[in-house]
Amino acid sequence: MQIKIGNAILEIAKGDITKEKVDAIVNAANPRLTPGGGVSGAIHRAAGKQLWEECKKLGGCKTGEAKITRGYNLPAKYVIHTVGPVYSGREEDEKLLAACYKNSLKLAMQHGIKSIAFPAISTGIYGYPMEEAARVAIKAIADFLKESDGLDLVKLVLYSQEAYEIHKKVLEEMRNKNEI
Repeated sequence: MQIKIGNAILEIAKGDITKEKVDAIVNAANPRLTPGGGVSGAIHRAAGKQLWEECKKLGGCKTGEAKITRGYNLPAKYVIHTVGPVYSGREEDEKLLAACYKNSLKLAMQHGIKSIAFPAISTGIYGYPMEEAARVAIKAIADFLKESDGLDLVKLVLYSQEAYEIHKKVLEEMRNKNEI
């Protein structure tokens, strides 16, 4: 499913982010940028050990911020690493999660990236409820695309059918209510 926002396309797809043929993929990282589990582990395994070698030199990453590395053995030229919040139910969680998307998109534009794929940041072991996270992600991406020109494609690539269906439903609801 896709919609046009500004001059770009926002697409929601089911799949494996490590196989995406985009300029950059986003890694839902931990603050030390270690390989870890979940999507981060999958990205590190697919990219090869050079990714971890480069990550070690970055000095970690704070929650809501983003850092960039090469993609190595991935189809994507770059990996943008961002650290999502551990869900606590506080208002700050939403701001930090939105910052992950906005700062990743800002970094992408600074590097001339035209296409980028995101996973559902913070929805794994960090415990962010999928529907809430989808709403924050879609709003943050849509707001960025309305204000910025330079990206052609932003994808939300969901690993499970359930996550895909939730994101699709949220996107349709937000579009129907003119929230995006």
